[in-house]
Amino acid sequence: MAILLALGAALSYGLSDFVGGLVSRRTSAWAVAVVGGTSSVVFTGLTALFFTGSPRPVDFAWATVAGIGSGVGVGFLYRGFATGRMSVVAPVSAVGAALVPVLFGVVGGERPGGLVWLGIVLAAPAIWLVSSVPPTPEDDSTPLRDGLLDGVLAGLGFGLLFACIGQVPRESGMVPLAFTQLVSVPAVVLLATALHADWVPRDRAVGWAALTGPLGGSANLLFLLATQRGYLTVSAVLTSLYPASTVVLAALVLREQIHRAQAVGLALCAVTVTLVAVG
Repeated sequence: MAILLALGAALSYGLSDFVGGLVSRRTSAWAVAVVGGTSSVVFTGLTALFFTGSPRPVDFAWATVAGIGSGVGVGFLYRGFATGRMSVVAPVSAVGAALVPVLFGVVGGERPGGLVWLGIVLAAPAIWLVSSVPPTPEDDSTPLRDGLLDGVLAGLGFGLLFACIGQVPRESGMVPLAFTQLVSVPAVVLLATALHADWVPRDRAVGWAALTGPLGGSANLLFLLATQRGYLTVSAVLTSLYPASTVVLAALVLREQIHRAQAVGLALCAVTVTLVAVG
C-alpha cells in the first residue's frame, strides 16, 4: 500500500508541475507559486476536517520546517530556471529531494532490504536523466556554479519538506499538513521579496494556477500516508520520481520530444519501482 501511495504522490506532483509549468509560460512564476500555494492551503485545510487526529506540538514544529523547506525549494528552483541553467537546476534539485529524506530515514533507524537499496541507488541516475533537458544557448552564458547552487538549495528545500512531513504520525491527523502549506506561502513571498522578484498576481492567466493547489495538496497527502505505512526512505525515493510523469505528460499533451537521456531515465524509473516493489 505504501508503494502505491508514494507512486500516486509522484503522479500528483508531476501533474502539478505540468500545470504550473504551462501557466508559468504566460505569467510570473512567482505569482503562480503564490496562487497555487494559497489554493493548496484551502484544499489541505478542508481535507484536514475529514482526517481528524490529535496533533502534538512537535508535529507543528516539523510542519513549520517542512513549510519553510517547501518555500525555499520553490523559490530557488524558479530562480535557477530564471538564470537559464535548467539543465543543471532540474536534475540536481530532484536528486537532492530524494537524498535528504533517505538520510533522515537511515539515521532514524530504517533498514530496507538489499533489492530495495539497489532500487534506491538506481533512483538517483534515473531522476537525474529523466529530469535533464538539452542545454540551451542561455546555458552557455550563465556560469555553471550559479545553476548548481540554486539546484542544491532547491533540493535541500524539497528534501526537508519530504523528510519533515514524514515525521508526522498517523494519529496526528492532517492538521499539521495543512499548517505546512500555510507556512509555505509566506515563505515564498519573503524569498521572492528578498530576491526582488514580482510575486503579486496581476494577469488573468495566473488564475489557472489555482488548479495546482489540489494537485500538490493531494501529493503531500499521499506522501504523508505512504510514510505512515512504510519506510520514509522508500516513499521519498518513489515520490521523487515525479519528473517522469511530467515528461510523459509533456510528450502526450504538448507533443514534446523525449530525448535519449530521458528515455533511459524512464527505463531506470521502471526498474527502480520494480526492485522496490519486489524487495
